[in-house]
Amino acid sequence: MAGFEPGSLPDLLPLYYRRLFPYGPYGRWLSYGVVVKNYFQRREFSFTLRDDIYVRYQSFNSPQELEKEMQKMNPYKIDVGAVYSHRPSQRNTVHMGAFQAQEKELVFDIDMTDYDDVRRCCSSAEICSKCWTLMTIAIRVIDRALVEDFGVKHRLWVYSGRRGVHCWVCDDSVRKWSCAMRAAAVEYLTLVKGGSETVKKVNLTDPIHPFISHSLSLVEPYFEEYALVGQDILGSSESWEKVVALVPEYILCLLREFPKKRDSVQRWELLKKKMEKCKPSHAESEIMLQYCFPRLDINVSRGVNHLLKSPFSVHPKTGRVSVPIDLRKLEQFDPLAVPTISCLCRELDTAPEEEDGEKENEAEPEPKRRTRDYKKTSLAPYVRVFEQFVEEMDKSRKGELLKKSGRDRGGDWAGQFIPVFNHPDS
Repeated sequence: MAGFEPGSLPDLLPLYYRRLFPYGPYGRWLSYGVVVKNYFQRREFSFTLRDDIYVRYQSFNSPQELEKEMQKMNPYKIDVGAVYSHRPSQRNTVHMGAFQAQEKELVFDIDMTDYDDVRRCCSSAEICSKCWTLMTIAIRVIDRALVEDFGVKHRLWVYSGRRGVHCWVCDDSVRKWSCAMRAAAVEYLTLVKGGSETVKKVNLTDPIHPFISHSLSLVEPYFEEYALVGQDILGSSESWEKVVALVPEYILCLLREFPKKRDSVQRWELLKKKMEKCKPSHAESEIMLQYCFPRLDINVSRGVNHLLKSPFSVHPKTGRVSVPIDLRKLEQFDPLAVPTISCLCRELDTAPEEEDGEKENEAEPEPKRRTRDYKKTSLAPYVRVFEQFVEEMDKSRKGELLKKSGRDRGGDWAGQFIPVFNHPDS
């Protein structure tokens, strides 16, 4: 963990919140163009402080006020919640029942521990390059569906700082979705069903829904390298028994032939040939999906008032920053290369001093100095990904306002898109 010691957090967090946290784009993100009155002021923030002191229902008049409070409190963890009908900090002053969560980004939380039954390299909170492929697949599958099936534009994918990823869907229309719509979206995206006692967690029926077909086309290229080589799922009798438990009983005779094959790749080829003769069985696809398909926490996604860890929060166990993931470089993303807070603070200490000539205005505003600070560290490329995300939202919002003004003047504009999706079982 790049030399990170959890006990050093009280010393490092003040420096991180004073000089490295990207307050500028962060405030712009959660303000959403300030087109709705008091939108930022009605947002809930939660801080987890030292010794697990948990402070909920905080709200702030402006991003600048939030910045001051973060620098004062130096939270170990920051969670972002819903936009409420009233300011969360004043919830006790309104009538009972009047304080209601109204809007929030549609969020997804994908945790590696939910894959412990299909990974052999690590377990629990541990991750490595072999099993991280599961997160890459999850992002590929969910992001394609969000864009092509749901019609959304603004998705922010974030590394959790330890063992998983989060997704924030930020489109204006999606933030207004009800709990029922959010639950339907997660149900649409869910194929792996059943707890630890369920052996066969994926069951396909004809006709195969296009969502499943598209997902299979994304999963299949990873399957051999991840499951057969990396996890060696047919490497021993103990592991291949779990796989053959997923196939029709009349194929079980092939178990006699498995020991004759050299490795998992050869055994998979044998298994495929047997399954191909048993049409219309979907066993091959079901195995690939059970071992590789995304596993979502439905409770995180369906609740409007559910909190989720903020981007650029520092994980108190690993010290790693919860950084945005550049989808254009998804295959290259390495969670173990994400900078720790101790690494960033060292980089800041050893960064060369700026030349006097660069300081043309000694009274320049604080945010400009802070921008230069994170640009001196390995946090810079991750902040740039975040800035580009916010810039794209701003650009899209201005385009929508132009369209709206054209419609208001009687212009010939197309109607606004409303996401519609059909459940795979429908």
